[in-house]
Amino acid sequence: MKQTKKNIDFYLIGISNHSTPTWNDEVFKLINKSTIFSGGKRHYQLVKSFLPKNHTWIEISGKMDVLIKQYNVIDSSIVVFASGDPFFYGFGNTLQRLSPNAKLKTFPYFNSIQLLCHKTQTNYNTLKTVSVHGRDWSALDEALINRVELIGVLTDTKNTPSKIAKRMLQYGFDNYSITIGEALEGNNEHIEQLDLLACTDKVHHSLNCVLLKQIALKQKPFGIPDSAFIPLANRTNMITKMPIRLSTIGVLELQNKAVFWDIGSCTGSVAIEAKQHFPHLKIIAFEKRTECASIIQKNTEQFSTPGIAMVIDDFFSLNINDYPIPDVVFIGGHGGRLKELIHIINQLNPLVRFVINAVKESSSQVFVEELTQLNYTISTLVIQVDTHNKISIHSAKKINK
Repeated sequence: MKQTKKNIDFYLIGISNHSTPTWNDEVFKLINKSTIFSGGKRHYQLVKSFLPKNHTWIEISGKMDVLIKQYNVIDSSIVVFASGDPFFYGFGNTLQRLSPNAKLKTFPYFNSIQLLCHKTQTNYNTLKTVSVHGRDWSALDEALINRVELIGVLTDTKNTPSKIAKRMLQYGFDNYSITIGEALEGNNEHIEQLDLLACTDKVHHSLNCVLLKQIALKQKPFGIPDSAFIPLANRTNMITKMPIRLSTIGVLELQNKAVFWDIGSCTGSVAIEAKQHFPHLKIIAFEKRTECASIIQKNTEQFSTPGIAMVIDDFFSLNINDYPIPDVVFIGGHGGRLKELIHIINQLNPLVRFVINAVKESSSQVFVEELTQLNYTISTLVIQVDTHNKISIHSAKKINK
């Protein structure tokens, strides 16, 4: 028995900047028999002369929930035009997220990063693509900290090539060249390769993408010497020593975690070391000393560690619901209010992993007693560095029942 052909809810057609589309016969036939079309304002300007005279155009302009409601009242297939490949940071992903049961068929084109690689004859076998288009810097930061050799970046009017170059230089990533592809395949196409410093003063066409190519190796430290950190004034010993710091990073078990809080960050040494080894992490460094703001910032810059969020305030005065819920918390300082701190965090996330480096026996006692009562299991590692006091690295994990 012949099966009935399933209805397609959305046809996704990837287009370039060409004034004359390079579609195949199947796409032209689809357009000629369709009446409902959708896409951005720029897409409409590119394709409207090829659409049937009596057509309806639904503009994609920002509010996705409103757009989906418009789509839902239509009982015929909708042809959607999108830039390049609809599933490359594109509208296809949005449709799948907001209309998971919709049936899609795609006719993709090259995405902009592919086009820039083609036009610059760049081997992109090892390319890592990230987007700062309407997003924060986290994906780019992770790629840079990981020392990725070739990075493709999707930009927007806020996070421009100039701004990317300035941020990279701020954090010491001067070992890349930057190639900017502007209005690719359009009438104003322009491609140029620059050093980062030259790029900081340039203004580019709003429609652009970027290739970052590593031109020199940049070493990534495994254990930063204590003396390399900018210290708190007159408190040079107030830093988690490197052997303790690396042991603490191991005990934190950050491999599969998403959000890490460093409470009592001081110079930022633990947060920086954690970000170096696990650049995917969203790290928030809490510190009440106002003078530490510039110290942490300078340390993140000199050790090429972007992406650590700083909160300079008394932790106990904060509305902690304003911050991403942590998977792991390191307690570097508690101002004598350890018990209160433990209960605040436990209420926020009763499955959080706690770690503390305790010098005083009283801190060890409070940590162990309070978290044991909260049904955590405690592990302890005791380390002494040179003639410094012994440090008890306590970790607490919720017991699964």
